[in-house]
Amino acid sequence: MSRLAQTAGLTEIQQEILSTVRDFVDKEIIPVATELEHRDEYPQAIVDGLKELGLFGLMIPEEYGGLGESLLTYALCVEEIARGWMSVSGIINTHFIVAYMLKQHGTQEQKDTFLPRMAAGEVRGAFSMSEPGLGSDVSAITSKGVKDGDEYVLNGQKMWLTNGGTSTLVAVLCRSDEGHPEGTAPHKSMTTFLVEKEPGFGEVRPGLTIPGKIDKMGYKGVDTTELVMNGLRIPANRVLGGETGRGFYQMMDGVEVGRVNVAARGCGVAQRAFELGVSYAQQRHTFGKAIAQHQAIQFKLAEMATKVEAAHAMMVNAARKKDSGERNDLEAGMAKYLASEYCKEVVEDAFRIHGGYGFSKEYEIERLYREAPMLLIGEGTAEIQKMIIGRRLLEEYRLQG
Repeated sequence: MSRLAQTAGLTEIQQEILSTVRDFVDKEIIPVATELEHRDEYPQAIVDGLKELGLFGLMIPEEYGGLGESLLTYALCVEEIARGWMSVSGIINTHFIVAYMLKQHGTQEQKDTFLPRMAAGEVRGAFSMSEPGLGSDVSAITSKGVKDGDEYVLNGQKMWLTNGGTSTLVAVLCRSDEGHPEGTAPHKSMTTFLVEKEPGFGEVRPGLTIPGKIDKMGYKGVDTTELVMNGLRIPANRVLGGETGRGFYQMMDGVEVGRVNVAARGCGVAQRAFELGVSYAQQRHTFGKAIAQHQAIQFKLAEMATKVEAAHAMMVNAARKKDSGERNDLEAGMAKYLASEYCKEVVEDAFRIHGGYGFSKEYEIERLYREAPMLLIGEGTAEIQKMIIGRRLLEEYRLQG
């Protein structure tokens, strides 16, 4: 076990879960990740293995067939999985955001309908906020749900939908002016709709089309798609929580979980990059000795290890804050910002240590070098995180009088 990124105060059950996941990553993910990534192939065998381990139900309460574990346990598992292949952690991330939103905000009927099947991995979740014309500016969403009797009719186009093809349940954020007079603040006239669909591409149900996968620089294997709604009819009982106008708050609550997830992914990728760098530095020889014996490389390794440790500590703090029931947007924003930036820097340093070989697809660091940039923009860019952090700090340190 690595000396870095250890977490104090874990229960025996948490330690057993992490040990099991770590073994799975070492035996089932790392040996095949680069080959699958180069082929942009969905890792079905790995996903089936995670399903057998019960990871799709990790945070779902025991009463619905899940393991009832904490966000911290989940984040530490994500860190391990991302260490093996970041795309696999993306496959479970959106699933858990939707499960969390259902647990926190769903009606009892919605929980009873979806959570047991999500815990078993039979229903796979995805969530959708972004649109072609917007990313972080959620208030500018144009997709719309209009009430029509006992149904809502949804129209609009969504973008950057992780697991768009493989998911069977999508939480979609739309404008819904019904019950909200003109002039209502945009974030108070948004609703989350629970959209059930068949897996695959093309028209997956009447009025809903999932075009083919978007070809990406990295983050391969996991399917990233658009989602097009054209007269999509949704029963009124599929409004999350049964009440319109709450969608923005529901999504932001879920995104806090997602930001801890992205921080955990950054920690995992950075840890793997450090492992690769420190290993290669002891094998590669120049000027009569291993490059690890050169002070310049030792300085790099020291900086890399410190960043891995710092990012892990902030990620753990953000997860524990959320588990305590306290507001954690400040901590989640800090963790996501720091972990993604440090991940990029640690990966680049490992890439530099590899020299020319780092540019070869034969070496694992090449894959990590293409994967790390996604973390800089996923679940909100660094600039968005700094806006959140700055505003929250001003709330906390507001001058009196």
